[in-house]
Amino acid sequence: MLIVETIAKIRRLSRVQGKSIKAICRELKVSRKVVRKVLRSDETEFRYERKHQPYPRMGAWREELDRMLTTNVAKPRRERLTLIRIFEELRDLGYEGSYSSVWRHAQAWERERGSAAADAYIPLSFAPGEAYQFDWSHEIVVLDGVTTTVKVAHMRLCHSRMFFVRAYPRESQEMVFDAHDRAFAFFRGTCTRGIYDNMKTAVDAIFIGRDRRYNRRFLQMCGHYLVEPEACTPAAGWEKGQVENHVGLVRERFFTPRLRFKSLEDMNGWLADKCVSWAKARRHPEQGERTIWDVFEEERSSLIPYAGRFDGFHSVPASVSKTCTVRFDNNKYSVLSSTVGRPVEVHAYADRIVIRQDGVVVGNHARAFGRGKVIYDPWHYVPVLARKPGGLRNGAPFRGWVLPSAMEKIRRKLQAADDGDRQMVKILTCVLTDGISAVEAACQEALDQCVSSADMILNILARSRDPAPGEILSIPQALKLAQEPIADCARYDSLRRTSNHATHRGSGLDGSAEALRDAVGL
Repeated sequence: MLIVETIAKIRRLSRVQGKSIKAICRELKVSRKVVRKVLRSDETEFRYERKHQPYPRMGAWREELDRMLTTNVAKPRRERLTLIRIFEELRDLGYEGSYSSVWRHAQAWERERGSAAADAYIPLSFAPGEAYQFDWSHEIVVLDGVTTTVKVAHMRLCHSRMFFVRAYPRESQEMVFDAHDRAFAFFRGTCTRGIYDNMKTAVDAIFIGRDRRYNRRFLQMCGHYLVEPEACTPAAGWEKGQVENHVGLVRERFFTPRLRFKSLEDMNGWLADKCVSWAKARRHPEQGERTIWDVFEEERSSLIPYAGRFDGFHSVPASVSKTCTVRFDNNKYSVLSSTVGRPVEVHAYADRIVIRQDGVVVGNHARAFGRGKVIYDPWHYVPVLARKPGGLRNGAPFRGWVLPSAMEKIRRKLQAADDGDRQMVKILTCVLTDGISAVEAACQEALDQCVSSADMILNILARSRDPAPGEILSIPQALKLAQEPIADCARYDSLRRTSNHATHRGSGLDGSAEALRDAVGL
């Protein structure tokens, strides 16, 4: 094969020194055919590209590799393995060749399938703390034995490539708020600019160029964290190409094969640990001598300090039904019975539902996902029990109600009484004024005295509310009696005789007064 130096020597010997082909062949020890080829073509380099690439170590593995490639293409796009993973699986089966052989064979296999050529993109560069990119993806996992599609929030710092991943059951606005808060708390800061696609939870309207009308609540969140939002051009995903490629990386490395966890919280804890371990083990694409974690530790000083949790809720108005429930997201949540007939405002968070009326919280529940569920708080219905005590036994809010141990013992004892429900309602009503700790202590004191009546428990609560008697003041020495008086019943008898005698004489007032003075010794 002709090298560049030999071609240059042939051209100089012929064109500069004017030597003949025979002399050039004798000096450089090459054939006349080679010299003529160089002088006639005026090329400075000749490349040899063989049309057929031999695979000395792959001969026995071609069919297996073709089968793996065909099987991989037949899978859904989110579940496909990358070529490096296919190479690793082939090596586990006993293949001893290199990855380059697998890559060349896969390229030829793709050309045979008529794959399209890849598009060209412009590489982007970001300063420390300048920007982050945010995106969603849909992944399939197994939660508590049920195959579920979860929405995964991805946030990636553009300079250090550090990322944060968290899964949610929805892709709604309150989930966006929670994902940002947890990511910024994880990074312990945020960037000056956030790059998004035109998701409906952030952008209300798209105008010419980069002009956007953002959602009011989304702008409030950006203002809280001091972030300037920036939306990409529609159908131009390369403008946030880092997070776009990152979605594929996380799917291939974290979610393949399918994750299996008991709950979503368990899976999110595992994902957070994987983010850290992956960053500590992976080299930075631009600073190959350092890991992503090392660059991220350096970038932290350029981040805007974490501003604390944003009150990220999605607010919707609602009405209260006669059963003291409010409907939201195809589920029902109980509220205080005093709210019936008046509108309320539902604040939906990623993990809980808070219901307010005139600024006062009238309901607070863990958020339920799904359809047709009813979430009760039995204490919301206690005021209604005062008028309808029979509802305690069969009321839906009280099924499976777990009370403190002492109160539960009192409840079981009162079930045998004719008016047991009414007595138990009196005890439960006291919780609204005295607190559950005080009522629990009163029930325990009643049990210690082998008593289970409501009147006894109410008496104990009344005594506990009364202030303790003050200390008895000591009597000064000057006011103490030098000699205690001696009781003499004879004086009292004489007084009675005198009083009776004066009454018979009809002059009881003067005689009685005189007798009283004599009796007391005055």
